[in-house]
Amino acid sequence: MPDLLLHNKQINSVFQLLGDKENDICYSVAWALSKCPELLKEFINQTIQVTKYDSENVEIRLQEYNSDDGGFTDIEIICEPYFYIIIEAKRGWVLPGKEQLEKYASRQNFFDSSAKVKKLIAMSECSKSYAEHNLQVKNIKGIDIIPVSWKDVYKYSEAAYRRSNHAEKHLLIELQTYLGGLMTMQNKDSNLVFVVSLGSSKIEGSDLTWIDVVEKKERYFHPMGQNGWPKTPPNYIAFRYHGKLQSIHHIEGYKVLTDLSSRIPEIPYASWMETPHFLYKLGKGFAPSKEVKTGNIYRNGRVWCMLDTLFTCDTISDARDETKRRQQLIGSKI
Repeated sequence: MPDLLLHNKQINSVFQLLGDKENDICYSVAWALSKCPELLKEFINQTIQVTKYDSENVEIRLQEYNSDDGGFTDIEIICEPYFYIIIEAKRGWVLPGKEQLEKYASRQNFFDSSAKVKKLIAMSECSKSYAEHNLQVKNIKGIDIIPVSWKDVYKYSEAAYRRSNHAEKHLLIELQTYLGGLMTMQNKDSNLVFVVSLGSSKIEGSDLTWIDVVEKKERYFHPMGQNGWPKTPPNYIAFRYHGKLQSIHHIEGYKVLTDLSSRIPEIPYASWMETPHFLYKLGKGFAPSKEVKTGNIYRNGRVWCMLDTLFTCDTISDARDETKRRQQLIGSKI
C-alpha cells in the first residue's frame, strides 16, 4: 500500500487530514461518537454514569452558537429528558478557566433543559489527577465539572472496539491512530529516566535530608507540573549527588498529595505543601557498574535520559545529549 504524505508528513489516519488544532480534534471525536454507537455508550457510561436512555434520540452538536454570550461550545451531547452534556476541549495540558465554564453553565437552553443529568466536561491532555487539582472550579450552580483526557477517550474506543461491527472497528482504529499521534501517552514501556539532583541539606522542619527520603524512606516527591516538573509520573527516576549518578529506580506507584506529612510523618506540614505534589514509591535501586559523573549540568538541573544511555555514556550530560540526538533523529523520520 503506498504512503500518503501531506506537507512531507505521513498520513496514517483519515482524521489527520483535518489537522491537529482543537476544533479538528473535536470534529474527529464527535464524528466517531456519532458513527460508533458503542463508543458513545462507553463515553456516556464512563463520564456521567448514565446507562439508560433513548439512544435513537441522542443529538451531538458541534460549535453550537449562543446569543446570550456570543460564544460557541465545542461539543454538546443531548438526550432529553435523560442528559445534557457540554464539552469544552483543549489541545495539550490546558484547562478551561472559571469564566468560560460559568458562561456555559449559565446558558439559558442548558439551564432550562429538562434533562435529569447536566454536566460540563473539561476535555484535554491533562491526566485526571492533574486536572482535579488544577481546575479553577469543580462545580458551578450545582453542575459538576468532569475532567476527561484524550487518553481516556482512547481507552473508551478500545473498550468499544470489542463490541462494534466491522465498519465501526475500522473507524475506531482510525481514531486511535489519530489520538495516539496527538497526545502524550504515558507509555508503560518507556525507557526515559527523569534524573534529578539530591541535596544533603535537611528538609524544612525535619531531620530528614533529601537523600534520606530516597535511601531510608524509599520515596521521592516533587510539585506536580510546575516550574518544569513532570505533569505525569515518569516510569523511571534517577538520583545524582556527590558529583555522580547514584541510583535508578522504577516508580512502583504514586499519590497526589497536599499534605506530605500524612505519608511521611517526619516531615511536618508546611505552607509549600499546599501545591499538589507527586509522592512516588520507589522500586529497588540499580545503577551502572562503572562510575557515571554528572558532567555539564548545572547544580540543580533536571534532565531526561534514555535508560541505556546511562549505562553506555561516561557522564549524565553525555547521556542527555545522546537522548536528544536520538529523539531528533526519530522526529525527522516521522
